[in-house]
Amino acid sequence: MKNKRLLSIIGPGILVAATGVGAGDMLTASLGGSVVGVTILWAVILGAVLKWFLNEGIARWQMATGTTLLEGWTEKLGSWIQWVFLFYLVCWTFFTGGALITACGVAGAGLFPLTNDPVTSKIIWGIVHSGLGLVLVLFGGFKLFEKMMSAFIGMMFLAVIFTAAMTKHDWSAVGRGILIPTIPEGGLGWVLGILGGVGGTVTLLSYGYWIREKGRSGIEGVKTCRLDLTVGYVMTALFGIAMVLIGSKVQITGGGANTAPILAEQLAQIIGPTGKWIFLIGFWGAVFSSLLGVWQSIPYLFADFILLRQGLSQEERNTINYTKTAPYKIYLFTIAILPLPILWLPVKQAQLIYAVLGSLFMPLLALTLLILNNHSSWIGENFRNKLIANIALILTLVFFGYVGYSQAVDKIRLIFGL
Repeated sequence: MKNKRLLSIIGPGILVAATGVGAGDMLTASLGGSVVGVTILWAVILGAVLKWFLNEGIARWQMATGTTLLEGWTEKLGSWIQWVFLFYLVCWTFFTGGALITACGVAGAGLFPLTNDPVTSKIIWGIVHSGLGLVLVLFGGFKLFEKMMSAFIGMMFLAVIFTAAMTKHDWSAVGRGILIPTIPEGGLGWVLGILGGVGGTVTLLSYGYWIREKGRSGIEGVKTCRLDLTVGYVMTALFGIAMVLIGSKVQITGGGANTAPILAEQLAQIIGPTGKWIFLIGFWGAVFSSLLGVWQSIPYLFADFILLRQGLSQEERNTINYTKTAPYKIYLFTIAILPLPILWLPVKQAQLIYAVLGSLFMPLLALTLLILNNHSSWIGENFRNKLIANIALILTLVFFGYVGYSQAVDKIRLIFGL
């Protein structure tokens, strides 16, 4: 009974970790470790801390008002933000869904190639994973989803930590990399990538719907959310650190989702064939749990949008099981099917646009939390931002605003060959 109670408390935090850590985070961290070594480990921790403050702000708003952040945006900032966010959400869904399906295809093909042609094998496995995710979310319910995600996070966490531990390291250098912030020559880009990649982007909004499933509210709800978010982001940070450590022991050329099999082959030379398969299983667990988390959580946002447009009261919306509504199911099918054509196309440009969309969301989120959570008349004095929260949100706004703008300019130039 105690174990079930503990899982109920930390469950949403585990979902945050499992959904927020995907192929992109793994590969960015491992590539960063390969290029500049363990000196950038501090960036993993800082990224996790900043995301903790963002998610804690989302939870605090909801615990104080009983409304999701999307509802708060609409009520306090105007209905126009709904349409801007819907347009953004559809674009994000297409490119993120395509990236996740492709990553799952690569992971599946790496473990069990179905044909001699790796592209065909990737396509088949991508379709299988997308369809499996749809079926599990549609028929499994929230409790099954939570149990499966807990199993996946355990699988990928143990696999990656084991792989990192099996490789030899200079642990004093590791300690300095964690405790002393330094940016090595040529390492600024990797620091920025790791800071931005740790812990997800739009999926941060999903946390509000998961804690609604738990029925949390008030000051006690805030305390519980802080506990489970701490568990989730500690796991996220440890996972990122392990990937940097793994990457620091191999030489990786190129990029994209194909980096994982290359990395696994090199690991086999260091820790043997068993280590290679353990890593590949962990990689598969990471990308499929991320896909499953996105498939389950993002339709909440669309359902919330539709219910807001129907003019239902807050009390009426709070009694609705979103996962049973037609808008939720429609968007679940949309996210599982609409991005599939990306499997047949070169994914470079799609990945570039996906990176831009993700980086642009963080400053918007930080800015709105600064506005909403500093109004005592909206949120109540007991739930207002404290000084440390405001400092963290301002740092997030400035940093991700700069990174988002820089990435947007660079990626648009690459996309259009400017």
